Amino acid sequence: MIFALPDHALAFDLTGAWATSAEQCRKVFVHKGRANQLTFSNFSGVYGGGFIAEPDRLRGKFENCKIKSRKDDGLNINIIVGCASGIMVSNVQFFLKAVDDDTITRQFPGIEGMEVNYHRCKI
Repeated sequence: MIFALPDHALAFDLTGAWATSAEQCRKVFVHKGRANQLTFSNFSGVYGGGFIAEPDRLRGKFENCKIKSRKDDGLNINIIVGCASGIMVSNVQFFLKAVDDDTITRQFPGIEGMEVNYHRCKI
């Protein structure tokens, strides 16, 4: 019996809550309401902040971004999102690198040494 593997690797699963410090996850994110929906705590920014990734969007404390395109290239993930913040709408490009299943790094091309690590929250 011969098994064939696909030509492309599976896309990195970004779904979940991500914080800049794994130790602060319970201070950044909380479950609220009858639906027990995951959202941001009142003072999430004090503890480093983060974002919530869903299959079709990224949510920050004050932003709600729809994923317009995504390209995975090995450990690198390039995402373009359309974000709405109040009355303003803008496109934002994210360059991410998967470090392991629970750690990613946001890179800022053109700014040497600028990067932010995010850790998947298990809450």
